[in-house]
Amino acid sequence: MGSGDGVAGQWGGVDVNFGEEGGRLTYGSYLRLADLLDQQRLESDPPAHDELLFITIHQVYELWFKQILHELTASRDAMLNGELWLAEHLLRRVHTIERVLTQQVDILETMTPQDFGEFRHRLSPASGFQSVQFREIEFLSAAKDPSFVRRFRGLTEVEQERLRRRLEEPTLWDAYLEVLRKAGFDTDSEDSIRDALRKVAGDRSHYAAIWELGEALLQHDELAAAWRARHVVMVERMIGTKPGTGGSSGASYLRSRLDLRYYPLLWNLRSAL
Repeated sequence: MGSGDGVAGQWGGVDVNFGEEGGRLTYGSYLRLADLLDQQRLESDPPAHDELLFITIHQVYELWFKQILHELTASRDAMLNGELWLAEHLLRRVHTIERVLTQQVDILETMTPQDFGEFRHRLSPASGFQSVQFREIEFLSAAKDPSFVRRFRGLTEVEQERLRRRLEEPTLWDAYLEVLRKAGFDTDSEDSIRDALRKVAGDRSHYAAIWELGEALLQHDELAAAWRARHVVMVERMIGTKPGTGGSSGASYLRSRLDLRYYPLLWNLRSAL
C-alpha cells in the first residue's frame, strides 16, 4: 500500500488517521511544492526550451549542497565528540550524494551547445563560481581560501557571514586531528602527523575506527575531485574556450582546480605504505 494512502491504524491503542492529524498535512503542503515548483523562472524571451533543464539541474545541485553541508557539519561534530562510528556513517552518506552529483552532469549534457547558446547570454554576470554553498563545502572540507569571499560579487550580508563563519570554524581535517590526539598521537607538526598516520595504517586491528574514518575522508576528497573533473569536461563540451559568465576564465579556471586535494597527507600516506 502506498505511503500516500490515508490509512487508519492502531498505535499504542490509539487510532491514527495518517494525513489527517495535525491540520490535515498533505504531501504537497509538507514539501511546499507550490513554492518549490514556482522557482524555475526563465529569463529568455521567447522562452528557450532547455533553460528549464538548466535551472532545474542547478537548483537540485544547491539542494544537494545543503544536504552535504548538513551531513559534513554533523560528521565533524561527531569526530570532535568522539563518535567515530557516526562520523564515518555520515561521510558514507555524503559519498553517495557526491556520486549523484557527478551523474547529474549526464543529464545536463543532453543539452547541445546550440541550445545553451539560446539563453546563455541572459545569465551574465551570474555564474556557478558564485555558489556560496559550494564554497562552504570546500571551506568545511579543509580548502579554506579567504580570497573567495573578497572576489564574490553580489553577496548578501547573510552569505558573507556564512562564509566568514566557515573560515573561522574547525574543518573536517581539524576534527580528524583531534581524533588522533585523543588516541594519544602527537599532531603538532606535519612530520608528527605523518608518523601518526603510518602507525594507524600499520596497526589497523588496534586503530580500526581511526583508519576507516581516514579512508572515508579520502573518499570524500576523491569524489569531489571526480566531480570537478567531470564538470570541466562538460563545460569544455558546452562552451569550449569561451570565458565564463561570471567573469572567470571558464574551463581554464576549472582545470586549474583539478589538482586541489583536501587531505594531502592522507594521499601522501600511500607512498609510505
